[in-house]
Amino acid sequence: MLSKETLFAVSLFPYLGFLWFLTQSGKTPKLALIGFYVLLVFVAITIPAGIFAKIQYGEELANIDWLHGSAESFLTISNVLVVLGFAGAIAKLKQESNNPPES
Repeated sequence: MLSKETLFAVSLFPYLGFLWFLTQSGKTPKLALIGFYVLLVFVAITIPAGIFAKIQYGEELANIDWLHGSAESFLTISNVLVVLGFAGAIAKLKQESNNPPES
């Protein structure tokens, strides 16, 4: 059986592939793409925060509210950037379809 730590580590590779394809396509709104990359920052912060929680408090990260909330804020930032990026792209497409370029 896979442990949660092993599953977490293995799941990083498909996500990196996802990011590579999004970046290479050139079709993802820039702000949304930044949001998807910020998710890696969330992961990079969550791992040491979890280790710190275990060493300092002898608890799981989820049980140390101030530390867990601080780490989770990067997930929130990631989500907001993705939503704003795609919302901006949709608004731009709507504006372009309402105002076609003149020949």
